[in-house]
Amino acid sequence: MEDLLTSCICTQRQLESPIFQSWCEKIHERKNHMHRKIWEWCFIAQALYERDMLSANRKGLGFAVGREPLVALFASFGCKLTATDQDEQSAQKKDANWIASGEHAANVEVLNERGICDPAVFADNVIFQSVDMNAIPPELRDFDFCWSSCAFEHLGSIQLGKQFIYNMLHCLKPGGIAVHTTEYNVTSNTTTMDYSSSVFFRRSDFEEMAKQLQSMGCIIDIDFTLGNAPADLFVDSPPYRHDPHLKFFFNGYVSTSIGLIIQKGGDKK
Repeated sequence: MEDLLTSCICTQRQLESPIFQSWCEKIHERKNHMHRKIWEWCFIAQALYERDMLSANRKGLGFAVGREPLVALFASFGCKLTATDQDEQSAQKKDANWIASGEHAANVEVLNERGICDPAVFADNVIFQSVDMNAIPPELRDFDFCWSSCAFEHLGSIQLGKQFIYNMLHCLKPGGIAVHTTEYNVTSNTTTMDYSSSVFFRRSDFEEMAKQLQSMGCIIDIDFTLGNAPADLFVDSPPYRHDPHLKFFFNGYVSTSIGLIIQKGGDKK
């Protein structure tokens, strides 16, 4: 891996890279925007691109897509996509009102609101389905790849997040690729936020996941390298309106974004 994927953690060096700037252009984001959410989208896209997943007729599954630009981006490459999000009733819960914050997708039309993909191509390549990530429907199978952007930390607990990672493997073909980003607690490897609408995973949690995934025959790429440039050392605080926003302080902890790249065991078809 090179340039954008020299690390699986959001860093200033990656956000300044030509690869990052190129993906920003493709998803209609302004360049030089040092925000971890933008990095997550670009990280997922680059990880899939490097593994030949973004090509015509590849079958992809997006979890908790909200109104992110990745569905339209992947559709523009010719991928056949099932985009999913939780149902509207769940999305309106007062402890995580994703509808009020404009981060929930209830239908397929909002997923191309940036005009990234030709409307006819988008209509041919994308379907939408409501999905509870804690109870993935058994019919969601045989995908070449799947992804989520900062979603599995919102499932209720660290253990539920881990279980999602193990469960989503059933959706992939042998050799399929999963790319998921989430919250990384850089303050502590012992105490953390758990059993809430948002949890912070520790290094020990990722190491446990990696060990379990490897025992299941998977290959996992994860790197805990933190940057030391000025933007890496800045910690944003409420109301989180600063640029850069690579790390942030919440409830006594500093968190940043981390990505997991997982290949399911078995030969590619």
